[in-house]
Amino acid sequence: MTHDHDHGHGDTLNRNLLASIALNGIIVIAEVAGGLLSGSLSLLSDAMHNLSDVAALAIAWFARRIGRRGPTPSYTYGMKRAEIIAAMINAVVLLVVVSLIVREAVGRFFRPEPIHGSLMLIVAVIGLLANLFSVFLLKSHVHGDLNMRSAFLHLVQDTASSVVVVAVALFATGRYGPYLDAWASILVALAVLFSGWKILKETFLILMEAAPAGMDIEELRTDMERAFEGIDFHHIHVWTVGSGQRVLTAHVRLPGMSLAECEALFEKVRRRLSEKWGIDHATLQPEVAGCGSSDALGSCL
Repeated sequence: MTHDHDHGHGDTLNRNLLASIALNGIIVIAEVAGGLLSGSLSLLSDAMHNLSDVAALAIAWFARRIGRRGPTPSYTYGMKRAEIIAAMINAVVLLVVVSLIVREAVGRFFRPEPIHGSLMLIVAVIGLLANLFSVFLLKSHVHGDLNMRSAFLHLVQDTASSVVVVAVALFATGRYGPYLDAWASILVALAVLFSGWKILKETFLILMEAAPAGMDIEELRTDMERAFEGIDFHHIHVWTVGSGQRVLTAHVRLPGMSLAECEALFEKVRRRLSEKWGIDHATLQPEVAGCGSSDALGSCL
């Protein structure tokens, strides 16, 4: 039943992703045409942002397709890292969009151009409504999935930028309309910069196999040795394979016990690692004489 539920959830997410891709593709065409005809930089900036949404959603969809494949002899952990790589690509795209928007906006301060506010307003409102609908389609699918969260943040940021563009459109025909348009573009860019940098940093740490955020190795070691008296928990490595999937390897020096007793103890250890530390997969190496080191961190070399 759980498998059927997960499969159904995945099918729904894939359909919503494809619908959002199509919807944002239409927005891009409408905003590019509207921006060129109205002379609005913020509308063109929003179109560029929407184009990054299309790329982000397409990458997220493709990464999900690959990430659901099971382990193979070549990829023994499966393809879950594809989702992390996709999230990093999305973050880089966001930062590239920021640089293009800011460069053009600064130029507009020195060469302001007239804006056709009514056309800009119509297109901006259509873009806002479409973005809100895309956010609604995907908002229930982002928990615990870095790839989907990065794609979803594209949509949220673009919805916020659409609100700004609509506000600017209301005053676009005034004397300060072109300057408001440029400032709006920079405001959108700063919001994009914040979310893009955060995702880029998080994906970089995962690809570098850093310990998960908030994971204290010494605290984990102390907790395990207190919970299971007589063991020496050391040579610990914890990293993230995919979104929310934590993996651990460790050496465990044990008091004299049979293999059956060792297996029973390790089952309890794995259960505690899962319930308290969120570690889904633990590979434990039993020791009697020891490996010559009792440091919490051990070298893999």
